[in-house]
Amino acid sequence: MNHLVLAVGTMFLQQTFVSYGRALPAIIAPAIILDLDLDPAWIGAYFGLSAFAAVVSNLGCGSLIVRHGALRVSQMALVLLAVGTALLTLGTPLALVLSAIICGGGTSPSTPASSHLLARCTAPKYLPLVFSIKQTSVPVGLLLAGILAPLLTELTGWRTTMLASAMACLIYALLLQPVRGQFDADREPMRSFRMSDFHSTLVSVIKAPDMRALSLACLAFNGVQATFTAYFVLYLTTIGYTPVAAGFVFSVAVAVAVPGRILWGWLGSVRVAPHQLLAGLAFTMTASVMLLALFVVGWPTLLVGLIACVLGATALSWHGVLLAEAANMAPERMRGSVTGGVLSFGQVGASAFPLVYSALLNGTGSYGFGFVVCGVPALLIGLQLLRKNRRPGNAV
Repeated sequence: MNHLVLAVGTMFLQQTFVSYGRALPAIIAPAIILDLDLDPAWIGAYFGLSAFAAVVSNLGCGSLIVRHGALRVSQMALVLLAVGTALLTLGTPLALVLSAIICGGGTSPSTPASSHLLARCTAPKYLPLVFSIKQTSVPVGLLLAGILAPLLTELTGWRTTMLASAMACLIYALLLQPVRGQFDADREPMRSFRMSDFHSTLVSVIKAPDMRALSLACLAFNGVQATFTAYFVLYLTTIGYTPVAAGFVFSVAVAVAVPGRILWGWLGSVRVAPHQLLAGLAFTMTASVMLLALFVVGWPTLLVGLIACVLGATALSWHGVLLAEAANMAPERMRGSVTGGVLSFGQVGASAFPLVYSALLNGTGSYGFGFVVCGVPALLIGLQLLRKNRRPGNAV
């Protein structure tokens, strides 16, 4: 039990730092846009490029986790996030591109690594709950970013805010070193990286119907999440909110995701079949994102916050249930690889949806229309999951 608690705590903090750092460009986007004289559409391009790099990284991270261990890969992710975050402060076009690639590709193995580590010390029945507890680190990181980043930016400037995050990541990477021997005992130093790893990982998540359904759900859900995270704060500033007020509303919505993830994890472990639970989340997030598109100047803040909170409880809360189901269906030595493969589909969604939103914003000038379009795939995958009856033989 102590081993499991330490593992969950270690991975929770690691992913909190990653979540905080990855969210910063979107949270303080108004200050960056003003200082660098950028078009607002750059946010979609930045996160789209970052997600594309993450797709490649997720597909190839399996061998890296087996060779070096899940904790070492987590340390590497933190160091690369620090480098990418610091690069962004240079403000040049090349620095923005490199920052997006390094932050996306460098940090994406952190979730497969944590899945690999936690699956080793958790009974299969309780994987949804344990994974959901660990995955609350993401909304916690977003919550901290939503509250602290706008205030720090007003006090010290956006560059200092980014550099402070980079320094925190480096410090925590060093603090993880004492427990590396305990958590990386299963590593295989002789395991080498092969180009065929990309193909084998992809096949493992699309060959089996159940795993393919999870991959498509990850694509749709992560796309909605990425669009919401990248554009929500900026969207609110167009209807009269100050950056600090918009960040506060976003933070409240993200805070709801913390108990939401734990609740869904508990339900998925003991009460509801995971695919049925995911279908319900799909329908609810679709309805919420459609309502989000209706926001106009003068809407009551309470109503805006309520809709945002429902989105937080759905679009930001599905991860533990879905990733636990993927890990449960994967062979023991392939859990990191398989969850990385499923997440690669999620990163396709995180890459494509903000780019689609950016194109629609440029073409129509409407923030709301992009949210509607990005919510449609979640509705479709919800219908597919609702019809699906899980077949035990479909696991990879």
